[in-house]
Amino acid sequence: KGEVIVSNPLTILWIAIPLFIQTILIFSLGYGLARLLKLRYEDAAPAAMIGASNHFEVAIATSTMLFGLSSGAALATVVGVLIEVPLMLMLVKICLGTQGWFSNAR
Repeated sequence: KGEVIVSNPLTILWIAIPLFIQTILIFSLGYGLARLLKLRYEDAAPAAMIGASNHFEVAIATSTMLFGLSSGAALATVVGVLIEVPLMLMLVKICLGTQGWFSNAR
């Protein structure tokens, strides 16, 4: 899908924007609720990260089986992986930087 990604940057952007927003919103909701519920940091951070993850490995396999390698669904899942990895690393940094929000953090 590399040539499709390089030759259609606007299409990739249209796929990436909602994925970015969705991941940030779900993480924020999970992390914020964990804080309100007074969960330990050791529980709150992984819960928010798992909730925000889109499990693109399963999505790639499913879209490829159902729609084929050249489908738009397969393209969306490939873009999803390219967006999710750096985004999840950013969320890890946010978690590490906000450990102090949780009273029982190490």
